[in-house]
Amino acid sequence: MGKYVLKRIGLAFVTTFIILSLTFILVKLLPFERPIGNDAMQIAYFDKQTSLGYVYRFEDNHDEEYGEYLYRSPMDKGRRNYYYKVPVLEQYGKWLKNIVTKWEWGYSKSIMPNVSASVIIMSRIGYSIRLNVFSVLFSVPLGILLGIWAALKKNTMTDHFISTMVMIFISIPSFVLISFVLRVFCYTLGWLPSTWPPDTAPARMKAMGYIIPVFCLSFGSICSYCRFVRAELCEVLESEYLLLARTKGLTRRQAIIRHALKNSMVPIFPSILAEFIGLLGGSMILENMYGIPGIGRLFVTSLGHKDYDILFVDMAIFTTLGLLFGVLTDLSYGFIDPRIRMGAKK
Repeated sequence: MGKYVLKRIGLAFVTTFIILSLTFILVKLLPFERPIGNDAMQIAYFDKQTSLGYVYRFEDNHDEEYGEYLYRSPMDKGRRNYYYKVPVLEQYGKWLKNIVTKWEWGYSKSIMPNVSASVIIMSRIGYSIRLNVFSVLFSVPLGILLGIWAALKKNTMTDHFISTMVMIFISIPSFVLISFVLRVFCYTLGWLPSTWPPDTAPARMKAMGYIIPVFCLSFGSICSYCRFVRAELCEVLESEYLLLARTKGLTRRQAIIRHALKNSMVPIFPSILAEFIGLLGGSMILENMYGIPGIGRLFVTSLGHKDYDILFVDMAIFTTLGLLFGVLTDLSYGFIDPRIRMGAKK
């Protein structure tokens, strides 16, 4: 088991490295976009890129071009600086060196000009993590309870009602739901804030700001958990070993709690970890619509402003989290059910 864990972690690092390398090369192959602003701001940006090794700077008396021409600084004391784009593969080598030696991922072009991309990401990631954690804490218990209730009431009116509502609600996209909720509870009734409260808002207003995004983000997850739990529990309830437990004298309640629920949780619990990544990706639209300053909204904003360094770091966060939770999902099987030993010899 220990060898399998180390192998999976090692493969996750290799996969992350390959994905980030390809992403960096593809992002750097995109057309270069000059920052919008005055000459001083542009010069500062190009000097930052020069320090990273992504742009080469020549003085006025240098006639040789090096790569793609990007910018010419205004005349200063009779001299000018000319900036040229370094070839992509050479930028890739500089990128690896900067990360290993300085943990530097680049600088923002337009969102927060000349501010380190990693600093911007770290200031935003807390909003997205809290939003997704609250959504999981809300959706998991409610979805599992509804699934258990539907399974125990199989083929009754209760089961048919829950299953029908789940099929209807699971087909509603999150952006449609949040538009409806904003219309009713914010603009018509005025019960909840219509946008994300600022950091200076009172604690009560900040807490109310989580209600709409958490509900809309976890709505689809509740339906998914309900369907999954119902299917797994119905299958376990009809198994032979549960019938044997009843014949040995256990009551229906004891058989369900001791055996049915425990065994049905083996495939359900890993799905919770996988669902977290789904929520993290799905929160991009909700963050943008509700004005939440998280990394999901930052991803959309950087894409619109062509702020490629921010875009790359944001993609790196999503990639790393996705692979990390993939490893945790695989390892969770062995911890939930001791009979499962990943990587063991036959």
